[in-house]
Amino acid sequence: MHIRPATHDDAPIISAIWEPILRDTCITFDSVPRPPANIIERIDGARTAGHEFFVAEHDGETLGFGTYYPFRGTVGYAHTCEHSVFLTEAAQGIGAGRALMNAIETHAKNAGIHSMFAVIWSGNTPAIGFHAALGYDHVCEMKQVGRKFDTWLDAVFMQKML
Repeated sequence: MHIRPATHDDAPIISAIWEPILRDTCITFDSVPRPPANIIERIDGARTAGHEFFVAEHDGETLGFGTYYPFRGTVGYAHTCEHSVFLTEAAQGIGAGRALMNAIETHAKNAGIHSMFAVIWSGNTPAIGFHAALGYDHVCEMKQVGRKFDTWLDAVFMQKML
């Protein structure tokens, strides 16, 4: 397993991984398409903000990606971030998620981030268990804060002090 910073050349595969998740699942409440040009903007934006956008590879195959970004947009939250990690179906359960999280947390800590949040759809019990195994504490569940597929969705907030 190899984790490395994403490049502009990774944008098409990142988009291909992200699109069905956005379109077909509640793993993210968002549904706005992420074409390669948008991915390039996100990679560049992460770096401009002092964050990073990572990809996980194995034997030349991209297994997933992850990044972190401000939790809220004000100076009082400057040391708190939220992260996102998305994997291909084939990458589930082989350590790609843990490797991406390690890279994200290490980079964030070195960048002065103190607190990292995961915001997870309450129906995504594997992600809740995954974060608990990584030392994230359940902070709260916010009822009906998201909407997708004509359904109100609850979000679980989990937090780890880096």
